[in-house]
Amino acid sequence: MREYVAPDGGRWDVEVRTPGASNAMVVFHHADDSTSRLNRYAWHEWEGEEARNVRARLDRAQVLKALTDEDLAMLFRRSMPIATEASAVAVPGTEAPPSGLARVGLD
Repeated sequence: MREYVAPDGGRWDVEVRTPGASNAMVVFHHADDSTSRLNRYAWHEWEGEEARNVRARLDRAQVLKALTDEDLAMLFRRSMPIATEASAVAVPGTEAPPSGLARVGLD
C-alpha cells in the first residue's frame, strides 16, 4: 500500500484491486479503520503494452508504483464512495433505514 494525503490533510491508504488488461480499481482506504464507510474508489486506465492484449492482466504492484502523486490526486477527485447510505437497507439487523430513504420509497 501507499499513502495519499488529500488537500484537506486527510490521510488515505491506496491499494490497487481487480486489475484487468487495460484498467485497475484504485481504492482509497480511510486511515481510521472505524470509518471504513468513507473508503472511496476510482478506475485507472492503463496505457501500457498490456492494454492491447485482452488476455493480459496488469500487475497490482506495477500499477501502484507507476501512479504519480498527480495521478493519485486526479483519481481521488474523481473517486466515488464504496459504501452509501442506501447500502444499509440490504444489511440484515439494521435498526432503522438511513435518513433520506423515505424520499425514494426505500424505508
